[in-house]
Amino acid sequence: MRLILFLILGFVFSSKAIAQPAFCQLAGSVIVEKDPARAQFRVFQEESETFADLVVFKTENALFADKPGKWHFTQLRAQSKFSIYFVEDRSRADFSIYFTETESFSGCQNSR
Repeated sequence: MRLILFLILGFVFSSKAIAQPAFCQLAGSVIVEKDPARAQFRVFQEESETFADLVVFKTENALFADKPGKWHFTQLRAQSKFSIYFVEDRSRADFSIYFTETESFSGCQNSR
């Protein structure tokens, strides 16, 4: 009986046990650093949504950057939640992004 219960609980929770990468949770105000040493993440900008790890929608208002993939770019470090540095070589990036014009397309590619 315990074995059956264990198997059922294991099946139910196994889909939630898969951890998403940290970048899949990035939302809010972001500052683009010019010095890679000051950035929390190194990012490569993809030309195609197909190859991007994260699809990003730029919001004009920081209040609307409330879900993963919704970013508000700011010039003020004090207002930013995280910082990025754009790299030109994909192999040097922590993850890649693609900028979308459609808000509903934003988010992590792994969670779709």
